[in-house]
This record gives sequence, C-alpha cells and structure tokens, in this order.
Amino acid sequence: MKYLKIVLSVVVLLCICSAATLKKSSKAVYVFGVSASFTDTTIYYTEVQLLDSVSLDKNGFLPHRDSYSYQLKNYLEGEKGLSNRTCMIYFSEDKKTLDKEFVKITDRYKRDKSVSTLLVESKLFSFKKQE
Repeated sequence: MKYLKIVLSVVVLLCICSAATLKKSSKAVYVFGVSASFTDTTIYYTEVQLLDSVSLDKNGFLPHRDSYSYQLKNYLEGEKGLSNRTCMIYFSEDKKTLDKEFVKITDRYKRDKSVSTLLVESKLFSFKKQE
C-alpha cells in the first residue's frame, strides 16, 4: 500500500510537469525583410508577415534567420533578376513593436529622395518556415 501511494504520487507529479510544459506554447513570431544594394538605388521591403509554428530561441533570436534572408535574396534574384542584394530580416513576437520598426525603417528610406522604395506584397512572396 505504501508503494502504491509513492508510485501514484510520482505519476501525478509527472502529469503535472508534463502539463506545465504543454502550457508553455510558443508565441507567434512576426517578420519583415528589407533588401538594399550598393549598385542600385531601389530598396525592396516586404510586408510584416506571421511565421507559423516558429518560436524564438532561449536568447530571443529567430532560429535560422540567415535562411530567411536568403529566401528574400533568392526571390529577388530569381523573380526580379536583381543580383548583389543585401537582405536584412527584422523579427519580433510583438506585432505592434515590429510595426513601429517597419514604419521607422521604411520612413527613413522614403525620406531619402535619392532612393526609391518598392513593396514586395505577401501574395508574391512570403517567408516559409525553416526545418
């Protein structure tokens, strides 16, 4: 009987621990990209997009963030024929914070009369989750 209580207590404890890890659901991660070139005066940027089933690592960084930059770079090279682009990715779990960053970045480029800006719409390009 004593062993039954111990085993039952351990099982209940394991259930509680596993339930606590299940509750720890990942927040949504939002991302947008910007592409610039030293040889071109056009800046391309994407809309703020939701990355499904992606969570930030324990240090708050987006896993495989370099591959998301390459997704944008490959799209611009393949579909638009643009080479030598430098692509940057901005990400956050808070959409409002990322929207503010989006406005800040795009306004900075739009104020500069020597460059033009073009939006890459989500229906044309969207970031895909990396495995």
